[in-house]
Amino acid sequence: MENRRSRIARRFGKRGDPRSSILDPRPLPHLAPLDFRLPPELEAGEPPEARGLARDEVRLLVSHRADHHIEHRIFRDLPELLDPGDVVVVNTSGTMNAALHATRADGTPLEVHLSTRLPADLWIVELRRPDRTTTQAFYHARPGETLLLPGGASATLHVPYRPDQRGADSEKERVRLWIATLHLPEALPVYLRQHGFPIRYGYVRASWPISFYQTVYATEMGSAEMPSAGRAFTPDLLKRLAARGVQVVPLILHTGVASLEEHEPPYEEFYRVPLETARAVNAAHTAGRRVVAVGTTVVRALETVTDAEGCTHPGEGWTRLVVTPEGGLRAVDALLTGLHEPRATHLALLEALAGREHLHRTYTEALQQGYLWHEFGDLHLILPGAGRD
Repeated sequence: MENRRSRIARRFGKRGDPRSSILDPRPLPHLAPLDFRLPPELEAGEPPEARGLARDEVRLLVSHRADHHIEHRIFRDLPELLDPGDVVVVNTSGTMNAALHATRADGTPLEVHLSTRLPADLWIVELRRPDRTTTQAFYHARPGETLLLPGGASATLHVPYRPDQRGADSEKERVRLWIATLHLPEALPVYLRQHGFPIRYGYVRASWPISFYQTVYATEMGSAEMPSAGRAFTPDLLKRLAARGVQVVPLILHTGVASLEEHEPPYEEFYRVPLETARAVNAAHTAGRRVVAVGTTVVRALETVTDAEGCTHPGEGWTRLVVTPEGGLRAVDALLTGLHEPRATHLALLEALAGREHLHRTYTEALQQGYLWHEFGDLHLILPGAGRD
């Protein structure tokens, strides 16, 4: 009888296999996002609260792409920067304790980072090895290997995962992402609450509780890492947006790991766009109002369900969409986002909205003015024009 690993390898295939599944190989566009030097002192190493700021007191760089006008504000000013009738779309995915201590059969300590939950109870997982205060990608695992997890749990690695070549040959390729099965003694949410911890990279100097990685409007756990563009929202700010006549509507996109060591394209991620959200987006466009996406995750979900005529539909599934300047945007008029690392594929998405010249000007300004990067850093609001009537 065919064993589970063979069935999974057959299903997900080797590179170039055209079999129909959510992990089918697809040609990826040429990506050449903005490159620059990010000084280490501009990497936010702790939450704003640790710097004496409220969530909504982080800095907000506001740029108007029509004439490249730039303003320097704080996030608390957001309601006055938007108009009545504008629609703000937020990602209500909550952040999991997605990191787990693990041990190989030979005793090697690792961390397993849960990235994306797939059908049939499979996961895309990332393997990393602790290295003093941070972790490094681990490339030496083998198909069929079982890693021991805390509390009597384990994870079995089936086949390598690469976003550009499904079923990579682990004997020849540097593989850090795997299709895996988790064997847990209890339900996943309970297990992660007891044994997991937030994914953290070297620029974050201390461990912080999972509450520091949640948005105030999170409704459904599922993201490996925080959809951080929405972190600065507070209940009071949401009330002020409503009082101004700005509509806030939800969707779900469960983010995978963001540690793209070689700037790979994004991985498949689960999304859900409700009917009410699709209707609100379409109504805003019909009325000549702006649709403001909170984060690149929202852009990815909306563009996945928006057709060539610009009509947004409800839907759910796993998106493999890579937004590029060549493909452009149909659903989104404005974007609230963090500041992204050099050559990150998210910068190609920003360029699709704002253009390379605007992106170059705004990132030059952010660097000169000392804005902070990463999930605990400052924010960037890209608007269409320079002002309103």
